[in-house]
Formats: sequence, C-alpha cells, structure tokens
Amino acid sequence: MANILVVDDEMGIRELLSEILGDEGHVVTTAENAQQAREFRAQGTPDLVLLDIWMPDTDGVTLLKEWQRDGLLNMPVIMMSGHATIDTAVEATRIGALNFLEKPIALQKLLKAVQQGLSRTQEPPRPAAPLYHARPVAAPNASDQAASAATAAYAPGLQTGIAPAAPITPALASSDSQLFGLSFDLPLREARDAFERAYFEHHLVREGGSMTRVAEKTGLERTHLYRKLKQLGVEPSKLSKKG
Repeated sequence: MANILVVDDEMGIRELLSEILGDEGHVVTTAENAQQAREFRAQGTPDLVLLDIWMPDTDGVTLLKEWQRDGLLNMPVIMMSGHATIDTAVEATRIGALNFLEKPIALQKLLKAVQQGLSRTQEPPRPAAPLYHARPVAAPNASDQAASAATAAYAPGLQTGIAPAAPITPALASSDSQLFGLSFDLPLREARDAFERAYFEHHLVREGGSMTRVAEKTGLERTHLYRKLKQLGVEPSKLSKKG
C-alpha cells in the first residue's frame, strides 16, 4: 500500500484514478490545481505523484521545476497530458519526472508506470553508485535517456499492452454431455451465461474482488466489466470474501 497524490484539474480524471488505484490497495489524495498540490507536499512526502501538465493556475512542468529548485523532488513523479508534445515530455523527464502517460491513459500502462515508480521508491540506496555519480561503464547521456522515455510514451501499439491469455487445454467431455461442470443440454444462451458466470466468479475470487485486476486479466474495460457482472447477477463484494 502506498500514498499517492493525483494532481489534475479534471474531476473525472481524479475520480477515475482514485478508483483504480484504490482498488489496488493504495491511499489516494487528490488535488485539483498546483496550489493544493503545494499544500499537500508541504505536509509530507507522498510515495508517488501523478501530475497533469496543463492546469489553469500553474502548469505541471512549472510545479515540477519548483519542487526541484526547493529540494522537494525526492519522490517519483509521473506526468500526464492529452495535449503535450514530445518536447514537453522530454523537458519534464530532464527536470526529474520518472515517466510520462498520454491521455486517455490505458489501464495497463497506468498500473505498470505506478508499479515501476513505487519500485523505485522502495529500492535501497546503492552506496557504490550514488545518484548522479559517474559510472565506469559507458551509458547514454541524460538527453538520450529523456528522449527515449518521452518518445516511448507516444510509440504506437503500446496503449493496451495486454498479454494474450494462456491457452486452455480442454478436458474430455464425459458421457453425460458435460464439460467443466456445464451441461451441453442447455440452450446455447443459457450455457453461455453459465460459463461466463463461472468464468468471472473464478477470476473475482482469484483476484480478491479487485475489479481492476479482473479487468486486466479478462481484457475488458472496467465499465464493460461492471455491466457484464450486473447482467449475469454476479456480486463482486460477496466473492471477494472467499479469496
């Protein structure tokens, strides 16, 4: 569990990220502008910050520069924007942002970026190679690294990143026309609903009722998943207690 600060002037974005990250077990605090973010940062250091670039009072890049100038940029910061250019993303990474997410933010990319950011926070210090210390082996310069990170945010084909499901080895049908405990004698629609119900119940129990992880496993958008469970009469809250 981590303390995450979400800074975005759009209420819908704040609520969506709070719901997703809350399902993952994190404690989420939201700020609708840079001033609120400053006030929260003055009270303590979050484990991770998701920071929007375009905001009405002070933009995210300017706030990032302020934190760097004042020695407050000692937590991972992930920038977000739906209108930023590659140059803006490169500038943010040069200042100290860990990653850049382009809106609309794909679920897989969000969870992966948050996991990487929190892993960076939890890494123990390396006495042999302090931060910004020259290393004996040749490495790309900061500009190349920043450009690569920013360009990757815009690379096509990376919006979903959902791995293909593992192949299922079918069992042999028994003589009483059943497979996986489902009867073949049912009408097609009823048999399909019964299978889908069992399928989603299995994943809900396995993932402890986390809608985010079930959506990730099944390859469905959260809104579609909610509608599907309601249609099938599956109650996630009850199943989460069985996990």
